[in-house]
Amino acid sequence: MIASARRAARLLGAAACAMLGACATGTVVLLPSSDGHKTAVTVRQGDQEVVLAEPYAAATPSLAGPFAYKASPREVEARFGAAVAAQPRPPVSFTLNFELGTDTLSDAAKRVLDEVFAEIAKRPVPDVLVIGHTDTTGNDALNDALGQQRADAVRDILVRLGVKPADIRAVSRGRRELAVPTGDNVDEPRNRRVVIEVR
Repeated sequence: MIASARRAARLLGAAACAMLGACATGTVVLLPSSDGHKTAVTVRQGDQEVVLAEPYAAATPSLAGPFAYKASPREVEARFGAAVAAQPRPPVSFTLNFELGTDTLSDAAKRVLDEVFAEIAKRPVPDVLVIGHTDTTGNDALNDALGQQRADAVRDILVRLGVKPADIRAVSRGRRELAVPTGDNVDEPRNRRVVIEVR
């Protein structure tokens, strides 16, 4: 009975808002996350709040506060399809490994380049960050220079494939962000890499 009365008050409030134009407008819908992780959002209106914690949970304003309900995928597509389609693609990372002490890609890394280029081509305004890394052999100055050399080599390959130079930044982290933690002067192939972040 109390729940029914509250719902009736909220429906009445929503109708009053629509007639008077006196409430904030807009609906919040929690969409499923692309990677399956649970998410939540709190919708506040005045001193009232609703927590949306399940996919397609929704809230819309009313005089009694935010009115919570369960939206359907069909409703979301009908009301927000254009906005959802306009969202940028999520970032994607690729790792390319190198031969010891060089900017020469491993054979496996050369095969990944086609995937990188295909991902960049899907984006109307790509933002590509190429980050060069090294293992712990050699000193910091040498590794910083080698990391930059590797990043520049990959940037140059991407430019030859047709990516605009203005869309790519190349930087070095040297030995500071190891994929596999090691001591000094350890030849670890997985640390000799370039990470390409395509956004």
